[in-house]
Amino acid sequence: MSQFRNQQSDYIAAAQREPIEISSRGAGRRAVVVSPEFYDRALQALEDQADVRAAADARKEPQSPFEDLMEKIGL
Repeated sequence: MSQFRNQQSDYIAAAQREPIEISSRGAGRRAVVVSPEFYDRALQALEDQADVRAAADARKEPQSPFEDLMEKIGL
């Protein structure tokens, strides 16, 4: 952590190429610095994965359009 504080700009520049792990003595890994592009791609991948799971779950429970409508209006 102290090395990161002293050389912050170097670590941020390196994170543009690959994720950089920040550790602390005795505490192990404390943080990971990544580029904004990496972060955006990771978030998008998580969102895509959640959408895939939701679609798979929806396909597991077949429901007719009528049943779906009745459920939505609370009948």
